[in-house]
Amino acid sequence: MKPFVRLWPLGAIMLTLNSSAWAQPLPHPYPIKPLRIITAAAGGGGDYVTRLIATPLSAALGQPVMVDNRGLLAADVAAKSPADGYTVLLSGSTLWLLPYMRDSVGATVNDFRAITLATQTANILVVHPMLPAKSVKELISLCRAKPGQINYAISGIGNSVHIAGELFKSMSGIQVERINYKGASQALTELVSGQTQFMFAVPGSALPHMKSGRLRALAVTSATPTPFAPDLPPVAATLPGYESVSRLAVFAPAGTPTPIITRLNQEIVRILNTTEVKEKFFASETETVGSTPEALAATVHAESERLGKVIKAAGVRTH
Repeated sequence: MKPFVRLWPLGAIMLTLNSSAWAQPLPHPYPIKPLRIITAAAGGGGDYVTRLIATPLSAALGQPVMVDNRGLLAADVAAKSPADGYTVLLSGSTLWLLPYMRDSVGATVNDFRAITLATQTANILVVHPMLPAKSVKELISLCRAKPGQINYAISGIGNSVHIAGELFKSMSGIQVERINYKGASQALTELVSGQTQFMFAVPGSALPHMKSGRLRALAVTSATPTPFAPDLPPVAATLPGYESVSRLAVFAPAGTPTPIITRLNQEIVRILNTTEVKEKFFASETETVGSTPEALAATVHAESERLGKVIKAAGVRTH
């Protein structure tokens, strides 16, 4: 596999470079025709975020903004599109972490320029109520006392739930057995029934079980407490430096002129900061972010190096 870190210097250039050619004023007003935001399959989290952005962005730019669902081909299609500001990509961390998990990938983050971080969602560390652990510290102590005897559930290889667990294992030095289920619903059902002992769960799926008492929540995986679970401490309070969140960000094909990147960044960040949009995302346990292109590039770089090491050490592989 061609290590992603060897590609990163090029990626950093693609994401942040402000060359004199790209910085020149545009030869005509922008935009003068419809735009499209390419994202993954319809009905998923990326599709939901894209549609919440597309409508107000259309009003701001005075042009239609179409949502183009391309599933697993989204990044490849976007990377091959003209770098003229009329095609952008909304993608998650798969774009920068997949090269660590697969020998052959299509388009990577190196093929794009950063526009803005859009949203982030923390997972929740939940345990079965019968497990005698009421804090992250107690859970780690229990796992250390019973190496290989505690099971944890995941709902797919290489997703945020899985990576959160691998990072937890790596930073705490515990030995636990991983049980992989086909989906979040099955994984949570097995956890509630006591077949497994803990899980890093998606908030929307875990909250009903937490409220009913069928699961006990210990912490969130974001670096700081989250608004949708303000009483839960971050895992980082016990394991300093721990952070594993699901991020969605907006990119443009490499070579897109800087004035266009700047315009799109300003409009999308403004949209993400409106009360209406924030409330809609909050209802789905998601935080809006909004960042500079440079901040997104730095986040991608840092997360690639930090989580890439964990992924490699754990031998996480997808097909």
